[in-house]
Amino acid sequence: MPNLAVAVLTPLAALAGLLLLARRLLLVVTVRGASMTPTLTPGDRILVLRRSARRLRDRRVVVLRSDRIPTSGRTDLVVKRVAARAGAPVPSGTGRVPEGHLVVLGDNPALSTDSRIWGPVPAASVVGVMVGRMGRADGARH
Repeated sequence: MPNLAVAVLTPLAALAGLLLLARRLLLVVTVRGASMTPTLTPGDRILVLRRSARRLRDRRVVVLRSDRIPTSGRTDLVVKRVAARAGAPVPSGTGRVPEGHLVVLGDNPALSTDSRIWGPVPAASVVGVMVGRMGRADGARH
């Protein structure tokens, strides 16, 4: 009987370990506003790989902690697109993006509060990068 217990518990322990690892690496975020339309609409759920801003590329969709953006006045997660990284020219502006910062923009400028309002955001505000869609939250409509 001990072999049966080991045969059952070992895969369960491995599965539990994988689930714990996935939870530490991945995050599901529900889009709340229209700032990323038409790419993402309110109610879309996205899968986010937790990652620092170090290896981000321009044009990637990222999730940011707004409480780490001094001028945001918010305390939630926001979804935006990386427009420029440290050292790059500020889009539609003058100068360069300061070290340790990013310029992030929404895909719908008319409905987006982003670096056009906040200025460059601290790279430390990045939670992760979108790696895929998970469908729509219950009850969400286009």
